[in-house]
Amino acid sequence: MAGPGAIATARPRKRRRASWHGFLYIAPAMALVIVFFVLPVVFTFWMSFHNWPLLGNPRWIGFGNYIRMVSDMRFMAALRFTAYYTVIVTIAIFAIAFPLAFFVEKHRPFVGFYRTIIFLPVVVGLATASLLWVWLANVDAGFFAPVALALGLVDKRPNLLADFDMAFATIIVMVVWKIAGFTMIILLTGLQAIPSELTEAARIDGAKRWQRFRHLTLPLMRRTIALALIISITGSVLAFDQFYIMTSGGPQNRMISVVYYIFNQSFVSFNLGYGAALSIALLVILVLISIVQLWLLRVGEDKP
Repeated sequence: MAGPGAIATARPRKRRRASWHGFLYIAPAMALVIVFFVLPVVFTFWMSFHNWPLLGNPRWIGFGNYIRMVSDMRFMAALRFTAYYTVIVTIAIFAIAFPLAFFVEKHRPFVGFYRTIIFLPVVVGLATASLLWVWLANVDAGFFAPVALALGLVDKRPNLLADFDMAFATIIVMVVWKIAGFTMIILLTGLQAIPSELTEAARIDGAKRWQRFRHLTLPLMRRTIALALIISITGSVLAFDQFYIMTSGGPQNRMISVVYYIFNQSFVSFNLGYGAALSIALLVILVLISIVQLWLLRVGEDKP
């Protein structure tokens, strides 16, 4: 029989073997993250310190691209528009997704069908959805303009993508149609995780629906809301397809988002170094926004 010393020696070996097995399991995912995220970010950071033309040799300019960024009024305008779009579209998505989550959370006839129909636009690619809505908003061959004219809502067919306000509203509606179902599913998981006993107890104690939502549902869904907010805000800050496909940055270049501006600088003007600096700045902004969101949503939580 093996003595206590041999048993004690064998246990660390088993632990080391198990840890190596775990590392082998995650190695493919780690390789993908390193190849497709870490290395591109490092290379982009290196590019941002250069004057990097499409053809020719890069030239080291230090913080020149970052200094240029601070005084670039078009970049600041793109930042302001992106912030405005992010606030509006995030509020609109949650205003639609929350009621939908409550609607499909309850057991009722055809609830599975309702969930499928609401979620269906999510599987459509954003570029495909943008092209679809370009056709729907077309003044001659589309759907919205002839219907509005036939119903007597307008005197002539409106061009929904020619005016800034109408084009912006059309894009907001398209994005909400496309994304609200995904946000609804995230919020639905949070609602279903709330114990029904707590809701019943609050109802028996006389809490009204708004009181239950404010003092029970929202506190218990903090982490779920944080996840949905981070995904929604990150996607909105990185918006590109809808503005590029539906309006090409117009009317009057008033719909140029940050990513659209980075695209123009990098692949239209071929200022790859400056585009890299803008990308790094956008990455820092996204990280800071996520940190602030997580901190704000943790305020008021009881410490373990």
